[in-house]
Amino acid sequence: MLLMPMSKSQVLKVVLLLNSFIAFCNSSTAQVLLKRQVTLMGSVFQFTLVDRDSVLAKRNMELVISEVKRIEQLISEWQPETQISAVNRNAGVRPVKVDREVFDLTKRAIQYSRMSDGAFDVSIAAMDKIWRFDGSMDEMPEEAAIKKSVERVGFQHIILDSANCTIYLERTGMKIGFGSIGKGYAADKGRALMQAAGVKGGIVNASGDMTTWGEQPSGKAWVIGITNPFKRHKIIKALKLKESAVVTSGSYEKYAEIDGRHYSHIINPKTGYPATGLTSVTIYGPTAEFANALSTSIMVLGERDGILLLKRFPGYKGVLITDKGKSLFIP
Repeated sequence: MLLMPMSKSQVLKVVLLLNSFIAFCNSSTAQVLLKRQVTLMGSVFQFTLVDRDSVLAKRNMELVISEVKRIEQLISEWQPETQISAVNRNAGVRPVKVDREVFDLTKRAIQYSRMSDGAFDVSIAAMDKIWRFDGSMDEMPEEAAIKKSVERVGFQHIILDSANCTIYLERTGMKIGFGSIGKGYAADKGRALMQAAGVKGGIVNASGDMTTWGEQPSGKAWVIGITNPFKRHKIIKALKLKESAVVTSGSYEKYAEIDGRHYSHIINPKTGYPATGLTSVTIYGPTAEFANALSTSIMVLGERDGILLLKRFPGYKGVLITDKGKSLFIP
């Protein structure tokens, strides 16, 4: 075949087209993976972002960290200047006006309490701390002390006024706290912010409450392993996740061993006694907030009632491990 020579202008056009094609390929396929670990909300957060370039990745990393800090400054019960601290200080005194975001989170927490028949209760923050889970406890507290410890607990006494956007705790000494679902909520919000910013994929790991989206730079799904608390070196299930969330509630790190019985650091808000029967509950589904509400509730409810609760929400699945080491995969 005879090839005709090209003019300088034709050569220039070819070069420009080639450069445009290369630039398009680079912009559509080039990816960087950026990781960072930060202490936030009293816990270790690990952020993983898959972005188009390192400049964007660093900028978006600062955005997602700032988002978690913003949420902490709204809902922390330990920082005196937060809205939740103001609600707690005014328990039994007056309603406190809060941001709609705080109001809605509290409203959902009350819904979780109702769905679990009180196994989950955002007002457990007021419970007397009579249990120790640092290995120093070798006998049960007095029954009267256990009963007294939950006197100020009760989601039924959280009064919400949607028109005025206020929260009122009816009983003096009541408190609400988001230690159970707050980190999951922050992980969900962080993921949503990064998706809106165009970040291609990533993980927000809020000390075990994880949200994922997109893919790894290789194009593969994120793989999250569920470990066996009785055999830490073994993975009992590997989850391949894209846009999903996974959380674990467990008693394998913080617990008390009394008279040969295992007592979880997760307390039943209605009785004041630690949960027994389950060593860990892992829930995975669309959001970390709701998954955490489920995992906490199931730890308290136990195997039978916990499975019945989970089956009411087919968008969520679970792995339950009993105190005897039995693994249950639901559904």
